[in-house]
Amino acid sequence: MKRPTVIVFAKAPRLGTVKTRLAAAIGQAAAQRLARNWLARAWRQAQDARWRRALALSPDAAARRAGALPQGRGDLGRRMARALARHAPAVLVGADIPAMNRRHLQQALAALRRADIVLGPARDGGFWLVGLRDPKLLQGLFREVRWSSPHALADTLRNLPTNRRVAFVERLADVDRPEDLRSPPAG
Repeated sequence: MKRPTVIVFAKAPRLGTVKTRLAAAIGQAAAQRLARNWLARAWRQAQDARWRRALALSPDAAARRAGALPQGRGDLGRRMARALARHAPAVLVGADIPAMNRRHLQQALAALRRADIVLGPARDGGFWLVGLRDPKLLQGLFREVRWSSPHALADTLRNLPTNRRVAFVERLADVDRPEDLRSPPAG
């Protein structure tokens, strides 16, 4: 396997546009500050000599200003597929996973040596990490996935061909709502 890439995938932490469900409870400035801190932390965790790292941001204008990869148009699945296709073998992680650390990334990349796809389940029914070796696996992988719902992981798994090896890493919590801030960090 060629040298893999860890892609940190996020919205640019701009006031009023990031973590909007969380902002409704804690305010836009606090939500922006958290998003900025989590993005910086995820970027630091993604730094390791064993892999390359890339930052994929939306909106595209903010990505270009930051020297990051523009996510482009489309729903979450199309944007993630575009980033993964550019860098496979790769794992893609969200920036709103405070408990994620370099060890989790190492485990995901190690699993990818044995499996075709690796997923990090999220406590809310989605996933905080997706990785694959071959970009051909992206064909239909995110078709009809109900994003931001408790069905996102199950929908994605349903789209996988039955002959593919799937590995899972630790279940972690992403932070979308105020109650997510109070939940234990890992598990």
